[in-house]
Amino acid sequence: MAPTADRASSTTDAPTASFTDRARDRLPGLAVALLVAAVATAAGTETPVIGGPVFGIVLGVLVATVLRPGDRLRPGLAFASRPVLQTSIVVLGLTLSLAQIAHVGLTSLPVMLGTLAVALAGAWGLGRLLGVRGDAQLLIGVGTAICGASAIAATQAVIRAKESQVAYAIGTIFTFNVVAVLTFPQLGHLMGLAPHAFGLWAGTAINDTSSVVAAGYAFGGDAGPYSVIVKLTRTLMLIPIVLVLATRVARRDAEAAGERTHSLPWRKLVPTFLIGFVVASALTSAGLVPEAWHPAITTIGTFLITTALAGIGLSMRLSDVRRAGPRPLLLGAGLWILVGASSLLLQAVTGTL
Repeated sequence: MAPTADRASSTTDAPTASFTDRARDRLPGLAVALLVAAVATAAGTETPVIGGPVFGIVLGVLVATVLRPGDRLRPGLAFASRPVLQTSIVVLGLTLSLAQIAHVGLTSLPVMLGTLAVALAGAWGLGRLLGVRGDAQLLIGVGTAICGASAIAATQAVIRAKESQVAYAIGTIFTFNVVAVLTFPQLGHLMGLAPHAFGLWAGTAINDTSSVVAAGYAFGGDAGPYSVIVKLTRTLMLIPIVLVLATRVARRDAEAAGERTHSLPWRKLVPTFLIGFVVASALTSAGLVPEAWHPAITTIGTFLITTALAGIGLSMRLSDVRRAGPRPLLLGAGLWILVGASSLLLQAVTGTL
C-alpha cells in the first residue's frame, strides 16, 4: 500500500514541481526585463512624445549589447516577449469601448477606414517596390495603419516575428511620430484646418496615442479630445486585423504539420488573448469598468507592453538591425506620407475638412 501511496503523491506533486521549475527558470530574465521597463517608464514619463514602450526596446537593445544576456535569462525574456505581451493587449482592452465608433460619428468612419486601406495596400505595394517583404513589411504596415507600438506588439504576439524586425518596425514608427508631433500642428494652422478636421487628421495619420495627444492638444481648441476619440476608435481595428493574421498563421502551421486546414478547431484559429481583448472591451461597453479606472488600467497596460518590448530588446543584437539596411525606414516614410495625404483627401471628399 505504501508504494502506491507514494506513487499517487508523486503524481499529484509533479505538475506543481514543473510549474515551480518553470517559474524559477523564468525569474532571472523576467526580473531584468521588469527593471529595464521601470527605467524606461520613468524616461517615458519625462519625455511623453517618445513614451515608455519605445524607451523599453531601445534600453533593452543597449543593455543586451553591453551585457550580452546568456542562456540563464532566455526563458524569462521569452516569457516577457510573449505571455506578458498578450496580457498587455487584454488589459488595454479594458479602456476601449466597442461603442466608441458611434461617439466619433459616421462621418469620420470613411476617413478612418480609407486610411487603414491605404496603409495596408501601401505596405504591400511599396514593400514589393523597395524589397521589404515578409514580417518587417507587415509590422510596419500594421503599425502605420492602426496604432504604432501597440499594433506591432499585438501582431508580434500572433506572427512571432524576429526581434530585429520588431525593433526596426517600432524604430521606424517612432521616427515619424516625432516628426508628426513637431510638424502637424504648424501645418494644420497653415492649411486653416478647423479643430475637428485637425483632430481627425491627427487621429488617423499619427500612430501612437501619446503622439496623437501631443499633436492634438498642441493645435488647440477641441482638436485634442476629438483626436483621442478618433485614435481609440482606430485602435479597435486591431480586432479584425489580428483575427485575419491569426487565421493565416494557424492554417500555415497546420499545412506545415500535414493537418487538414478545413477541420481546424476555433481555438487554433482565434488567439486566446484576442478573445480576452474583446471580452474586456465588452465589459467596458456594458459600463462594468468605471471610466475613473481607465488611467490606472492604461498605466498598467502600458507598463506590461514596455516590459514585453524590453524583453524583445534584450533578446536581440544591434547587428541584426544594421543588416536590414535603410529600406524599411524608406517604407515607413512612404506610408507616413501616403496616410497623411489620404486622410486630408478623404476629408475633402466626404466634406469633413
